[in-house]
Amino acid sequence: MENIIIVRGAGDLSSAVMHKLNKCGFKVLALEVDKPLAIRRKVSFCEAVYEKEAMVENVYCKLCKNTYEIYDALKEGKIALAVDPLGKYIEKLKPKIVIDAILAKKNIGTSKNMAPLTIALGPGFCAGKDVDVVIETMRGHNLGKIIYKGYALENTGIPGNINGMSKERVVYSKHIGVITNLVKIGDIVKKNQTIAYIKDDSEKNHEVRASIDGVLRGIIKNKTNIINKLKILDIDPRIDEVENCYTISDKARCIAGSVLEVVISYYNNKI
Repeated sequence: MENIIIVRGAGDLSSAVMHKLNKCGFKVLALEVDKPLAIRRKVSFCEAVYEKEAMVENVYCKLCKNTYEIYDALKEGKIALAVDPLGKYIEKLKPKIVIDAILAKKNIGTSKNMAPLTIALGPGFCAGKDVDVVIETMRGHNLGKIIYKGYALENTGIPGNINGMSKERVVYSKHIGVITNLVKIGDIVKKNQTIAYIKDDSEKNHEVRASIDGVLRGIIKNKTNIINKLKILDIDPRIDEVENCYTISDKARCIAGSVLEVVISYYNNKI
């Protein structure tokens, strides 16, 4: 099958990219780890790892176990997803384009020799050296900037500002254990409300509390094994915009558009 694009990672930003490519007629294969840790699970195709199939804004993604299932899913117009953290399908299928959308803030194994065109999202990659193109993911004037030489801005560790809220929006774990969620994505939560427990090895439950009032935009999957300082939930202070939990964000759409521009430029021999 021609024109398969392989995307490493299937979290919310990656899923926006794949959604855009799929809607424009490209065949997309996502490669994921066996236990994804996405927060914005309602807009992340990596949920297919657990649920066998996932849907984001009327585009479907199907978990596949082999090449035959991948081709079948692509023929159905779906995004195919395989558990393949090492990228073995890249060597097997030899795509023209590989996109690193893991958002690990560092390069954990993608290189220019993987495909004729390699694209990476965010910091940790040097365009022209590690990959061909880097896309800026930092909110601000340069969000979505296409970089052909050099690096994206370094990770600040501070979430983007929404209604005056930045680092307050996101909660990181302070304990190691298994999480039990008491609320679900889309629920309205109040500051200091207990929204989950993390049970440690000694069977002690540690409360996870809401950091602000707002809509629970994302929370890590129930019964996930949690490590210390792991991002586990995201609260949107815009209480009247619950629908945002189930749709691709403005940031993600911007990044997806930039990736599409690079892909089309490549096929039109502009790069």
